[in-house]
Amino acid sequence: MPIEPAPSVNVHGRPLAPCSNDPLTGFFRDGHCNTCLADQGSHTVCAVMTEEFLALSKYLGNDLSTARPEFQFPGLKAGDQWCLCAGRFLQAHDEGAAPQVNLDATHEKALEIVPLEVLELYDMSKTA
Repeated sequence: MPIEPAPSVNVHGRPLAPCSNDPLTGFFRDGHCNTCLADQGSHTVCAVMTEEFLALSKYLGNDLSTARPEFQFPGLKAGDQWCLCAGRFLQAHDEGAAPQVNLDATHEKALEIVPLEVLELYDMSKTA
């Protein structure tokens, strides 16, 4: 499976902004929600973690709040930004527990799974 990154473009067709360097996020752990064909989960949505979302994710089998040092994963807490799988974001939206998103840092490939209108409902810049 090719690991060459797709172009770094956000949902608005502009250069992809960084999502988080602390904790370091992204499929490539480059701080951006870059993706490639090998990224089967489409880690493309830059989301701001909430307690509600972290609890839902843990309930659904993906515990993002517990540190996993063997994978250099610090564990997430409310307020951390993280590149989420687009499908998990859409599932959280359907469950009423979607976190806010940074659209400037959300990769355009997320739009293959999540409609822009849904992402815009959670635009963090509209609540800042």
